Amino acid sequence: MAKITVYGAGSWGTALAVSMGKAGHEVALLGRNLSEMDLMEQRRENRPYLPGVVLPQTVKPTGDSGVLEEAEMLVLSVPSHSVRETAQKIRGHLKQGTIVVNTAKGLEEGSYKRLSQVLTEELPHNPVVVLSGPSHAEEVGKDMPTTVVVASRDSQAAEAVQDMLMTPKFRVYTNPDTIGVELGGAFKNIIALCAGFADGLGYGDNTKAALMTRGIAEITRLGVVMGGNPLTFAGLAGVGDLIVTCTSQHSRNHRAGVALGQGKPLDQVLKEVGMVVEGVRTTRVAYELSRQYGISMPITEQAYDVLFQGTDPKAAVSALMMRGKKHEIEEVALIAMENGSYQENCQDSQDK
Repeated sequence: MAKITVYGAGSWGTALAVSMGKAGHEVALLGRNLSEMDLMEQRRENRPYLPGVVLPQTVKPTGDSGVLEEAEMLVLSVPSHSVRETAQKIRGHLKQGTIVVNTAKGLEEGSYKRLSQVLTEELPHNPVVVLSGPSHAEEVGKDMPTTVVVASRDSQAAEAVQDMLMTPKFRVYTNPDTIGVELGGAFKNIIALCAGFADGLGYGDNTKAALMTRGIAEITRLGVVMGGNPLTFAGLAGVGDLIVTCTSQHSRNHRAGVALGQGKPLDQVLKEVGMVVEGVRTTRVAYELSRQYGISMPITEQAYDVLFQGTDPKAAVSALMMRGKKHEIEEVALIAMENGSYQENCQDSQDK
């Protein structure tokens, strides 16, 4: 069994630590607040984030960064905007070759880089693997059957992570398309916000189904032009994650969207949710990327206007419904051909 460190003792980091601990691995759950980690060790429960989930004895909550030096695998469970800073902080503690698994779903603001690119820049001597898919911490912590996907430039590293994470209740697939896996996991949070807008406005299942279906279409359009495989967006990191994030009571992006749809201001909503709502930052990045690549993303554009331009959510829905007439079938394949095959784009983007 492996020695694993999970950096970030929030709900997702804790849930993954519990799952790996139950599989027999020796897991250090590393948090920043020493007193909170001591209390978690005494209670054997992460009460603020994952109440009712008991930590197995194989999981040790700690504030000692020395556990990084012993890790065979590091699971990084921090918000997307903290990934670069965290990598800079820990790189002096990691052994060369320790696998780094990123669980955050977002892109870096300003640079528009995927998080695996950020980690590769900051941790050049460590293979980077990304984990994505429909996986709420509340359910993983309670051993509810869950399926995810891991992706990496290093196929051996991805398979090693698959072996370490796989349990009878936590199934892991591999996918060589790192670009598609990361973009699907990031962009679906925008559509979840919009599904929340619709619920907050009192609209029904028809509206949500339309947003989800047209949402995956525009996510795929941008994802393909950026080098992703269109089939990835039909898998766990695309449609799978989109479904769970748009429909679940556990989704903080959906909860935030509901409150915004009810007319609450963004600052108040973020305080009430109490955890990072990745979709807000990602909406700005995706909007700017769509303009950079010349890709039509009408739902993302309306989300941007609601979040950052003060547009009323009801007016945003009306604007979507009154757009010009279109054919339903998207020209994703044509986009892929015009920009080279996704394999070539994927390799070219990863090598930069």
